[in-house]
Amino acid sequence: MPELKGCQRRYLRGLAHRLKPSVFIGKQGLTEMVYMAIEQALISNELVKISFMAFKQKEAKKRLAADIEHNTGCCLVGTVGHTALFYRPHPQPAKRRIILPASSAGDD
Repeated sequence: MPELKGCQRRYLRGLAHRLKPSVFIGKQGLTEMVYMAIEQALISNELVKISFMAFKQKEAKKRLAADIEHNTGCCLVGTVGHTALFYRPHPQPAKRRIILPASSAGDD
């Protein structure tokens, strides 16, 4: 997935403001069931909030977020506290729910 531009990240964070976390990562970490839940949420919604319940250290959350990005092909939009936001467009363009704004000149 191509890197998101700043305006696209802002747009996605605005959409996610009303969302509740749909996947919770507990003390067992990233299990096969967690990956299946993330995959299903990304296919259904394209934009997913994930709550890190048992991982309170910043480095642990960064590592988990990088693993999620790598293994699911999604993009980390941002983190706030113990919650991370991920985006991946639907593989079928006709079924996409979110249309990202075009990047503006000078936006990085």
